Amino acid sequence: MSHSSASRSLLGLAKSFKQLNVSDPLTQCLAPRLTRNFAAQTQLPISEIAEEIESGLDLSNTASPAITTSASPSELYTLAHPVLATRYRWPQIEPSGYALYNPKYLDAPLRRDILHRAVIYEADATRQGTASTKWRFDVHGSNRKLYQQKGTGKARVRDKKSPIRRGGGVAFGPKPRDFSTELPSKVYRQAFHIALSYRLRRNELVILDNAIELPSTNTTRFLNNVFEANQWGKGNGRSLLVSWTPQSRSARLLEAMEQIGEHAELKSIKDVDVKDLLMSGRVVIERYALLRLLCGEAGVFEKHGSYFTSWMNSVGIKASQLHREPEQIVQYL
Repeated sequence: MSHSSASRSLLGLAKSFKQLNVSDPLTQCLAPRLTRNFAAQTQLPISEIAEEIESGLDLSNTASPAITTSASPSELYTLAHPVLATRYRWPQIEPSGYALYNPKYLDAPLRRDILHRAVIYEADATRQGTASTKWRFDVHGSNRKLYQQKGTGKARVRDKKSPIRRGGGVAFGPKPRDFSTELPSKVYRQAFHIALSYRLRRNELVILDNAIELPSTNTTRFLNNVFEANQWGKGNGRSLLVSWTPQSRSARLLEAMEQIGEHAELKSIKDVDVKDLLMSGRVVIERYALLRLLCGEAGVFEKHGSYFTSWMNSVGIKASQLHREPEQIVQYL
């Protein structure tokens, strides 16, 4: 009796999984890790399981599908709970592979307070603070008292440089100052992790396997067609393109991007801040540029298709941190 009851329960569970619609927004909200739009969905072998249950066969002999990679099993470094992301090729925007990211870097929980502090920190750093006015002591002129203190029936006055007189100084006017504020580097680096993780969870982070370049045989119209075909244009929110290559090496691409600036904006990793990652409709980034944004000031070394942090050649690192163990960031499949 117990064997038949267990078989009926397993058959009902299998049929329930078949009826589950993973594309339903409510299902995605309740179970966000069931599927990703960029990953291929696998159909469960419902019919085979049902036949084996009804025939009384042993299910323990059924082989489960395994993920195959180009590297041998002995050369792979496994992560506890990796974050799966799809890599694409530019400009075809076709899947070229997968990447497993460390959840510490690309699965950070949403912290609006840290994002707010980072955006304010960046805004304060961009303020010039060059406004300058002349106070009464900075105005050129005599310090002689205009008329006597008493006996005139008028209000008492001092010199002609008074702020209440024409040509006088400004009362408590602005002077050049520094508006920049302080923010711990760890908090600011965490803000990048939070912003990129937020984009990935919303399927708004496109990782490119190759560099963002404009083919020699194509023009600005080609880039315009790329954005319109993938719905990355102005109607769906402007896109942010982040390139590892310095802007001085891609003059043709910069000129073309300026002509279609309503659709996208191209920036190098040195010019990207947290506010840029949050304001655009999506982020299209090269994988090496993403790796640099994730690791920050730490160095990176590669081993068997995986990238690790290296603190030996880092600038501004304390001596006590030089003996830290390398931490895996990503593994490319």
